[in-house]
Amino acid sequence: MHIRRRRAVGRHDASDYGLRGAEDGAGADHPDLADRRHQADHPPGVAQVAPWLKAYFTPAEHHSPEMKEALRLSDELVAKLIANDHVVIATPIYNYHLPAVLRAWIDHIVRKGLTLGFDGKGLLHGKTSTVLMASGGIYTDGSPIRDRDIATQYLRLILKVMGINDVTIIAAGGAKGVDLSRVTREAFLERLDSEIELAGA
Repeated sequence: MHIRRRRAVGRHDASDYGLRGAEDGAGADHPDLADRRHQADHPPGVAQVAPWLKAYFTPAEHHSPEMKEALRLSDELVAKLIANDHVVIATPIYNYHLPAVLRAWIDHIVRKGLTLGFDGKGLLHGKTSTVLMASGGIYTDGSPIRDRDIATQYLRLILKVMGINDVTIIAAGGAKGVDLSRVTREAFLERLDSEIELAGA
């Protein structure tokens, strides 16, 4: 998926469900696209990392060298987010929710004083986001299981909390049809092309 904007950050590959991803070289012609698809770059979960939590709740002026190191990756991710004007997220949905690695990235970037004000208001003004979500089931309007669409609500909330209100959701529901050979990969992707092109216009 190519999103043609001046700068974009935060891409997470959804190729697990057969969407265009790393194997296509997506983003190769956009050197300004900050890409976090690769396993080596996946941020560790912060909830299980005591040093990270201790550093997070300690005022910056009191940070020890160890605390600064604990927050180093988080600081880098936040800096990239702040420096860019368009957040692109492509993700599969597992058991109605986001993969652990994407939730870990979110934990790293929702930072009081950086992306979230101490008054609870978001600090990332003037940014937009495009979210492409691949799911086995279909959870869009009219679906009998619409109420199971937890992931979309969660991502919209997280982005809104940080001040990003201009969010475009591209729902790639019914991806299990590709796995079950009910629809070809090409046909499944073709129905998304117009939405993707519109988002990248």
